[in-house]
Amino acid sequence: MGSITIDTVREVYASIASNLKKVIVGLNAELKYILISLLANGHVLLEGVPGVAKTTIVRALVKLLNLNWREMRTLNNIPYTGWSRVQFTPDLMPSDIIGTLVFNPIIKDFEPRFGPVFTYILLADEINRAIPRTQSALLQAMQEREVTIGSTIYKLEDRDNGKFFFVLATQNPIEQEGTYPLPEAQLDRFLMRVLIPYPKTLE
Repeated sequence: MGSITIDTVREVYASIASNLKKVIVGLNAELKYILISLLANGHVLLEGVPGVAKTTIVRALVKLLNLNWREMRTLNNIPYTGWSRVQFTPDLMPSDIIGTLVFNPIIKDFEPRFGPVFTYILLADEINRAIPRTQSALLQAMQEREVTIGSTIYKLEDRDNGKFFFVLATQNPIEQEGTYPLPEAQLDRFLMRVLIPYPKTLE
């Protein structure tokens, strides 16, 4: 992979930021933090009440990066989607995110069923509604950028081939009933914690 200069990064940032601002009104600082995290190989926790464009930001970013495809495509024999969205709920299990082994009666053996973490951009919606065990499974994958299914380790990113893994998680900071707040140790898995405010009157 060729070397990337500061000027190249600056140009990429400026191009994406300019196009995002055409879709998202206001939130200039918030968009800046999200893009910095993406370029710095980090993850972002978006906090805000429903209806403040958290999901819209993710969808716009996915489209700008030409990742708006959901079918599986293979890289180094591992399938990935352009982006995935997981709605976190109390009954969501780690295998629903990571994947698991399933028995294939045709080959009479177990084979991996890959979960939604096998993607470029993962929208983890309302992450604080999942039980701590499920939260930990995702946060560990975010930290290590790999997961284990059965006894096999699968990489979630391959920078030499342009494959990255970027998580945008959301949570409502106001609603507490039926939620499982992320402990400080797990919050450290996120490079940025961005508060998405209500839009101003003029916006």
